[in-house]
Amino acid sequence: MRYLLRRLGFFVLTLWAALTLNFFIPRMMPGSPLQALKDRTHNKLSPAALQEMLTSYGFKPNQNWFVAYLDYLGNMFTGRWGVSVGGSSLGEPITKIVGQALPWTLGLVGLATIIGFILGTLVGIVAGWRRGSRLDAFLPSVFVVTSALPYFWVGLLLILVFSVWTNGLLPSDFTADPTVQTGFNPAYIADVLSHAILPALTIVVTSVGGWVLTMRNNMITTLAEDYVRMARAKGLPNRRIMLDYAARNAILPNLTGFAMSLGFVVGGAILIEYVFDYPGVGYMLLQAVENEDYPLMQALFLLITVAVLLAILLADIATAIFDPRTRSAG
Repeated sequence: MRYLLRRLGFFVLTLWAALTLNFFIPRMMPGSPLQALKDRTHNKLSPAALQEMLTSYGFKPNQNWFVAYLDYLGNMFTGRWGVSVGGSSLGEPITKIVGQALPWTLGLVGLATIIGFILGTLVGIVAGWRRGSRLDAFLPSVFVVTSALPYFWVGLLLILVFSVWTNGLLPSDFTADPTVQTGFNPAYIADVLSHAILPALTIVVTSVGGWVLTMRNNMITTLAEDYVRMARAKGLPNRRIMLDYAARNAILPNLTGFAMSLGFVVGGAILIEYVFDYPGVGYMLLQAVENEDYPLMQALFLLITVAVLLAILLADIATAIFDPRTRSAG
């Protein structure tokens, strides 16, 4: 219980610090929503009219920072995130904008991250178990290269091979063909999946290498432990030793990294969504920064922060359950 209370205290303190930075950093950036809106209207409106427009959208440029900070904290915790003050979504509620983009990001980036982790973990287990073999000599070299490849470069390469050179074998942009009827029907589902193949493959190719290398190294370290030697001395089957004794303990250090990856899923893969013109949260965050849309930026940063902190908290709890040594007093 004390361990859980310490982790919850860390969660609350970190969340408050992140929310505070989330408030002040955008306001210390060069420019302002007022100037951005003036540029988009080509100075056709007076400053008073522009300020009145922003105020009607819930943004008060001349408000005292302390009062604005207190209002901001209350709004963040109650879900009153206001409306967008920039870009093509000017005047739309933030909750509506996020609600439209979040499912696409969770479906694409979330599923691809889980697939990459599972594949990387399984390959890393086998490579670590068969260390010194030809398989172990070949796999690390390959995955060192794939893990170092930039997301956008892999995405552009896949578009060139599977879309350009093959005359549109796989679609290279957006989430679905606008000519297909939207709804829970086989045609629309198949079209959505076909649009997600290339961006999902990009995420898997560039992320699986890191999981392979870390799991392999963890396996090699775990195989040198006394309890693994004891299992061998007792004559247990190799498959049971590999999975129940070595892999089960070797995967524990990866849980936090996997949890952080799942937390960052909410933020989306910005470069991938940009390359494939995928209307997810990452692409939306990029547009919010370009348009100096403070309310939208703050809401997205809040979601990313909460998601990462919750994922880490759950990973800490899972690690404490599986490995009692982590909650033992020093």
